[in-house]
Amino acid sequence: MDNEPVRIPITDELDLHTFRPQDVRDLVPEYLAECRRRGLRTVRVVHGKGIGNLRRTVHTQLERDPNVESFTLAGGQQGGWGATMVRLKPMEG
Repeated sequence: MDNEPVRIPITDELDLHTFRPQDVRDLVPEYLAECRRRGLRTVRVVHGKGIGNLRRTVHTQLERDPNVESFTLAGGQQGGWGATMVRLKPMEG
């Protein structure tokens, strides 16, 4: 099995549909940290609607992440309860 890291483009949107659920715990904070390093302050995390397990996992990660200023479910035009809008703290200095 190939253990090379998968390179994904860093944008203001992270769609979790293409990732295995067990990868989300590490992926979300790492992705958000890279967004913050690149100056992105608002990121849309698409977790889907489903039964809410992935959304709860994402929200738990966001609550623990010291780089996160705030987060809320996306508005209707941004995916509603199938996505979460994350506001990152600015980089210091």
